[in-house]
Amino acid sequence: MTDVTSSKSTRRPHHWRHDLIELAALFTAVVVADTIAKTIAKGPDGPYLLVFSAIALVATAAFHTWWARRHGHASHAPPAGATGGRPTADLPAASGSTRSDKETEEESGPPVETTLWRMRTTVADTPGSLAALCTVLARLGVDILTLQTHPLADGTVDEFLLRAPADLSSKALARETAAAGGRDTWTERADAHDLVDTPTRVLGLATRTALDAAELPLALRQLLGRCTLHSVPAVSLTGRPTGEQAPVEGVLEETVMRLRDPHGGTLVIERPHLPFTPTEFARARALVELDARLGPRVPRSQDVLTLPEGNEITVRRADRRDLAAARAMHDRCSARTLGLRYHGPVGDAGRYLDHLLSPRFGRTLAVQTASGRLVALGHLLWDGDETEVALLVEDDWQRRGIGSELLGRLVAMAEETGCDSVYAVTQSSNTGMVAAMRALNLPLDYQIEEGTLVITARLAPAPRPAGRPQQEQPHEGARRAER
Repeated sequence: MTDVTSSKSTRRPHHWRHDLIELAALFTAVVVADTIAKTIAKGPDGPYLLVFSAIALVATAAFHTWWARRHGHASHAPPAGATGGRPTADLPAASGSTRSDKETEEESGPPVETTLWRMRTTVADTPGSLAALCTVLARLGVDILTLQTHPLADGTVDEFLLRAPADLSSKALARETAAAGGRDTWTERADAHDLVDTPTRVLGLATRTALDAAELPLALRQLLGRCTLHSVPAVSLTGRPTGEQAPVEGVLEETVMRLRDPHGGTLVIERPHLPFTPTEFARARALVELDARLGPRVPRSQDVLTLPEGNEITVRRADRRDLAAARAMHDRCSARTLGLRYHGPVGDAGRYLDHLLSPRFGRTLAVQTASGRLVALGHLLWDGDETEVALLVEDDWQRRGIGSELLGRLVAMAEETGCDSVYAVTQSSNTGMVAAMRALNLPLDYQIEEGTLVITARLAPAPRPAGRPQQEQPHEGARRAER
């Protein structure tokens, strides 16, 4: 039926009046030609009549042409739909000229400025709910770049990466989303790092975790966005039970996620501004299980340096396997050196080492001599959503630039992981640590809490890895002083 209808619609209409006119014209031409021929042959005015006949013939042809142009367009115009539904204004001009791309761009105006947004909202798990939301976003001129769905028991959490007009505020975006049926809407500015699709990002985090056990806390923070992570051991530094119970796998507490630490204790992740979903819990647990299966591991790269006096030292990563050598170094340190490092008199400083050398709490750099003896330790510690640096150099190896070398390397590590700042907790009498912080040539903030000096170094802006939380909370000097 469709082909027959199309064929009928494209057939030219038949007009019997055109045939009658052409027949009359042909009959008139025959009569006139016969009359002229007889007149020319028998009369004396034959040549004049011949010229007159030619003029009449030309006039008749001109009239026929005019008639055909006037009445032929309507009958010979292309049928409706022959141009695929495009309006006549979109077709090229009769002369065959077309509009150039430059002319089109000039008429359309300059490109519209846009902003990247991350948006998460909960919609009903019914047909058409997501379509209604997408329709509203399209009406606002918002382009959906990526979409992830997190199924829930009573709905679906949809996470979008959007490119929106720069003049569209987050409040307006949330208001229109709510009007389309979305609830519990959360928006946050995004950047180019968020353009990486989720499978690629998760694989990258898994690779980093597989290469270095100290990457697990960072990988979890980058996976889950702006959150705070604490590693709570089963036993405190003083040897007392912390009371932290092993979490029940698969149970979510809205904005708190608890995971079993393969090294003992619990990993507590908090995100007050946004509840966790079962999908996020499954991804986080997969990373933790990967870490547990691979066991202790640390990159074995090392650098050999020569001190000004000619002695060679080796700087490398350290972990719990260096515990015995670190305790031996503690035994050689004076009470004053240990007191400056641990902010007061310490009867048994070695009890801190198991915590400090654990990759769960950060990264550690060790300095050893040519004979293999450990003479200095530098720690980069993950403190919730902040980062602490700490140094301990054996008495006989102080004032040789070892502390500054370690501090510079620790700060470089912090920058690589996307940290915005690092802080050091010390005493005002520790002139060596203060001088090393100043030698970084970075903006420094000083804060004194009950005789304890907290020095914060603002790091140079660096590209933020996808999902890396922004450090927006103010420094808590009282909490740091307890460390």
